[in-house]
Amino acid sequence: MAKGGQGGGGPDQDSSSLFHQRSSLINGEKLSLQITKRPLLPDFLQSVNLRYVKLGYHHLITHLVPLVLIPGLLLGILLEVGSLGSDDIRQLWENLQFNLVSVITCSALVVFVATIYFMSRPRPIYLVDFACFVAKDESQAMKVPFNEFIKRSRNSGFFDPKSIEFQEKIMERSGLSESTYLPPALCTIPPCPSMKAARLEAETVMYGCLDELFEKTKVKPKEIGVLVVNCSLFNPTPSLSAMIVNKYKMRGNIRSYNLGGMGCSASLISIDLAKDILQLHGCTYAIVVSTENITQNWYFGNRRSMLIPNCLFRVGGAAILLSNKRKDKRRSKYKLKHVVRTHKGADDKSYQCVYQEQDSEGKMGVVLSKDLLAIAGDSLKTNITTLGPLVLPLSEQILFFANLVMRKLFNMKLKAYIPDFKLAFDHFCIHAGGRAVIDELEKHLLLTQQHCEASRMTLHRFGNTSSSSVWYELAYTEAKGRVKKGNQVWQISFGSGFKCNSAVWQSLHTIKPSKHSPWAHCIDSYPVKVPQHVQI
Repeated sequence: MAKGGQGGGGPDQDSSSLFHQRSSLINGEKLSLQITKRPLLPDFLQSVNLRYVKLGYHHLITHLVPLVLIPGLLLGILLEVGSLGSDDIRQLWENLQFNLVSVITCSALVVFVATIYFMSRPRPIYLVDFACFVAKDESQAMKVPFNEFIKRSRNSGFFDPKSIEFQEKIMERSGLSESTYLPPALCTIPPCPSMKAARLEAETVMYGCLDELFEKTKVKPKEIGVLVVNCSLFNPTPSLSAMIVNKYKMRGNIRSYNLGGMGCSASLISIDLAKDILQLHGCTYAIVVSTENITQNWYFGNRRSMLIPNCLFRVGGAAILLSNKRKDKRRSKYKLKHVVRTHKGADDKSYQCVYQEQDSEGKMGVVLSKDLLAIAGDSLKTNITTLGPLVLPLSEQILFFANLVMRKLFNMKLKAYIPDFKLAFDHFCIHAGGRAVIDELEKHLLLTQQHCEASRMTLHRFGNTSSSSVWYELAYTEAKGRVKKGNQVWQISFGSGFKCNSAVWQSLHTIKPSKHSPWAHCIDSYPVKVPQHVQI
């Protein structure tokens, strides 16, 4: 049992040691630069100016077709027009007059084809606005400092000394602050989880997000045509979607859906479902509500691989308003470009890496496999293989294809080329599942610390809020005033099953910080430096 627990905590420990090695390596490079003699010629491979060469190559290849074709076409037209005399031009005009029927027929055909084309195009899906849950007082959710968390775990009587020590180590390495939220039912001694308390948590989070969303957008509940709610572990009867319909007295023909058991990637699945429905039914609104419920899903046993979620998961949720009305483009924040979903459930190892079950004492919990990071990496690789051709510039696709051909056809010993997604995206919202997950994606996607800042700060301030974390991250980027018109945003999420999902959004406007942001009360104090270890 202890061995399994160490495996569950392994990713955080590996990430920590990797960071130290990386830091020492950087320091080592700085020291070597000071003591090494200056070469006669600059090291072009290490030169910072190399990025400008790559950027120039990227722009050249991306605009190669227009640069070649447009001047050629213009030159051809000018030469042809220049070769025509006055008699040729007069004869052309007379031919058009005497062939009026042909001109009208061709014009009608062009109009018909254009009409069919525009009618068959998929409807644009706009993200009008979104709202994230922030507790207003302790009756909704309670902040639990680390010392208080450990004290209550010890006083509850459910955990043995080794489990308490294990939770202390996880909290030290978690990357969470002491301002994250737990439901009130788990903060009493002893904890008192119940169906009533779980319903209260769900209502508090969902209604809090929806009230703010309706206030911000001025959309009435009766105008909503589609409702999709996702919550992985809490699925009461009537459903969560029915609770919302009842609370806001939504119309009787609303298309409502309730997704359960789909893990931390469910929000982007809900977005994809809402998008498909909006393609079928015109001129309507869709709301996606993403949350998780902790009250009845706290683990009260001593199996270490099941204790990790207790230390990471916190109260949170988000509500997103989507529209397929073209008139909403002006006031909407984003346009949905792509959703790419990857499911690895056919593989037994992937299927079981996040698994809800009972321990040997019959206590329910969620097991996190020690292979979680490797499985997440494999799922991401499959996902970006599909996403890459949709978003990457032609320059990166050529480099990737050339590398693949040289490795596979010519058996050349080259490293696999990792496309530079920074050329396709301006902002990255990586699911805040844990410090190790963010570190690994930063490393393998060749991102900078600023690209992962929103994810780390969301984990620090709100913890792992499951499927809603990518919305807290987008809200952070907005609150910092970084989202400009035309920017591309990549949301990446992972979930049980095992799934990796991506959503790509394009900003329609430069977005100004809002007083309704979940970060409005603390954005000036972020980013903060997250220590590797916190003394409890």
